[in-house]
Amino acid sequence: MNLNCDLGEDVDGQGTEHDAQLMPFIDQANIACGFHAGDAWVASNVLDMAAKHCVTIGAHPSYPDRKNFGRKSLQLKPQELIANLHYQIGGLDALVKGKGLVLSYVKPHGALYNDMIIDADLRYTVMQAIASYSTDLSLMMLSTSSFAEHKVEADKLGIKLLAEAFADRCYDDDGHLLSREHAAAVHDEPAILSQVRQLIEKGSVLTRSGTELFLAVDSICMHGDNPAATNTIARVSEIVRKGLEQ
Repeated sequence: MNLNCDLGEDVDGQGTEHDAQLMPFIDQANIACGFHAGDAWVASNVLDMAAKHCVTIGAHPSYPDRKNFGRKSLQLKPQELIANLHYQIGGLDALVKGKGLVLSYVKPHGALYNDMIIDADLRYTVMQAIASYSTDLSLMMLSTSSFAEHKVEADKLGIKLLAEAFADRCYDDDGHLLSREHAAAVHDEPAILSQVRQLIEKGSVLTRSGTELFLAVDSICMHGDNPAATNTIARVSEIVRKGLEQ
């Protein structure tokens, strides 16, 4: 089981110092492609960090919505969305190849990530974009109670799915993430550590209603967009490593 983090999400010139602090503790870096945050220079710096720490590289594309940090749902025609995704993935891939590295997977960001879970047509379009890209890429997406069905959809298009669970987010009974508009949507550190331990030991989470929900999990995401995140990710990483050793 891997630990991943969304990186390169610079929107106000704070640079990549915070990303550098997180990089030693993760296995996979989801790097912003410029449409919700980041830019070519930021991505280039994060790629150098990933190479230094032998971290697997993923593209983190979004709706074209920098104004709202990619957190607003947009209605795009299928071919328009595919073009937007290829443009973002291709830009990061060019930087990756220029450094002699390899792009391994795609993890959609924000509203696009959440929308594709509940909208079958949108999910098919995203999968089409990955399947039709010039090199083989896996697709990282939320593991829910419907993940087995989503895997069948991906198999038909010849792409591999990576099942993702979240360390710091509260779930509903279907395995969807509770909206950030809800006060209980984001866990504090004790709840984060408890949820990670349960994912490692049991492969499950406790939903908001207290139901135990079992999930397929290849990678655990921990958001790193706050000053306290480094210490928390270090503790999460320790739990994951110890769990894999047992």
